[in-house]
Amino acid sequence: MSGLALAVVPFAVPAQGATQRPCDLYAAGGTPCVAAHSTTRALYSAYNGPLYQVRRSSDSTTRDVGVLSAGGVANAATQDSFCAGTTCLITVIYDQSGRGNHLTQAPPGAIPGPGPGGYDNLAVATAAPVTISGQKAYGVYIAPGTGYRNNRTNGIATGDQPEGIYAVVDGTHYNGGCCFDYGNAQTDGQADRQGIMETVYFGSNNWWGYGDGPGPWVMADLEWGLFSGVNPRYNKNPTINHRFVTAIVKGEPNHWAIRSGNAQSGALSTTFDGPRPNGYHPMQKEGAILLGIGGDNSNGAAGTFYEGVMTSGYPSNATEDAVQANITAAAYTPGPAAPTGAVRAVGAGKCLDVNGATTTAGTQLQIWDCHGGSNQTWTRTNTGALTVYSGSNLRCADAYGQGAGNGTAVVIWTCNNQTNQQWRFNADGTITGVQSGLCLDVSGAGTANGTKVQLWTCTGAPNQKWTLG
Repeated sequence: MSGLALAVVPFAVPAQGATQRPCDLYAAGGTPCVAAHSTTRALYSAYNGPLYQVRRSSDSTTRDVGVLSAGGVANAATQDSFCAGTTCLITVIYDQSGRGNHLTQAPPGAIPGPGPGGYDNLAVATAAPVTISGQKAYGVYIAPGTGYRNNRTNGIATGDQPEGIYAVVDGTHYNGGCCFDYGNAQTDGQADRQGIMETVYFGSNNWWGYGDGPGPWVMADLEWGLFSGVNPRYNKNPTINHRFVTAIVKGEPNHWAIRSGNAQSGALSTTFDGPRPNGYHPMQKEGAILLGIGGDNSNGAAGTFYEGVMTSGYPSNATEDAVQANITAAAYTPGPAAPTGAVRAVGAGKCLDVNGATTTAGTQLQIWDCHGGSNQTWTRTNTGALTVYSGSNLRCADAYGQGAGNGTAVVIWTCNNQTNQQWRFNADGTITGVQSGLCLDVSGAGTANGTKVQLWTCTGAPNQKWTLG
């Protein structure tokens, strides 16, 4: 992308007597941060600059979101007031280290993104509400097709240079797609050889590496493979069950480690510490930074990122243990629960229903007698989506084929964060598609079980009125 004006972020020098933050702790340990990204808080005790930038859809203007005070948490009210009544996207995640390693919309690589010009999508700014230190904030919600990258960085490890990486992520938001990564990647977006990446990975992908149980696991993406340890494929790496996860990967010549822990309490565990896999010594890291995607722009992953850093040098376990204590003290807790329940058709007295409780993408929605089953239980998310089921079966109400004309079928589809999967619940009881402006409509004002649901010009008739809950 060209013409994007980024804020100049001054280097953050820790204030005397201030409570240390993760990058203060890394510096004290002799392994300073060379990239520091977070939409929830400052990662230096003296940092008082912008955390991220949002762009609203109503007029395409942008606004930086900073901290409430130096070294503090995000000023979410800035975003809330700026984005009121419209959709905002996260356009920049600023680097707090002062090196200018900001993350912006990922360009196409070997795999193109779904956006214009093959770029990846940007994250919806309201999609991942969270509470940190008792204050409201927002994470970076990565839906499939979403990704951030910086191919021209300053100070990031290259070749076989040592580095450390940590990320705090949502332990309940993941999938088996490739690849929800944060860290060091190739600069050209091509998967042309092994050892050109070193990132934290979180998810349940088992195509290359995996651990015990069904996943998710903390692993490393080293290109040409996800690794849960020294062996290709299986290593004794535990399934993660924490609501918030601290995930760590660090490496130096012919030595690397994976560590993880509960980001809300307790200590880190070391799940692997040993030599590089065969063919990965020496490493050939190239020093780009990515978030939410694989090195070749593989963009089928899902996850939520709150904060993370990259260091110069191989951090000690003691330094990382101090960082973990700081993360748990920050007190991450879930944000407000999304409204969930039946979506009731007022005119028919029946419920929005997925026929036969199928998860098959493209199945047209219908109305049916209300029975409280999972195929009639819908969640209105902060992204504007209307979802059904959960986990790997999660599906979104979708205007089929991005249709915007009368009679367009409303179906279930894999959630992709596009506007044909975003819905507005209006004060008059109608539900309108963000892309089309048309109303969710019971075909022909029918009342029988199995009557299909579609888009239609809004008329205010009872067959276009709905209630959630």
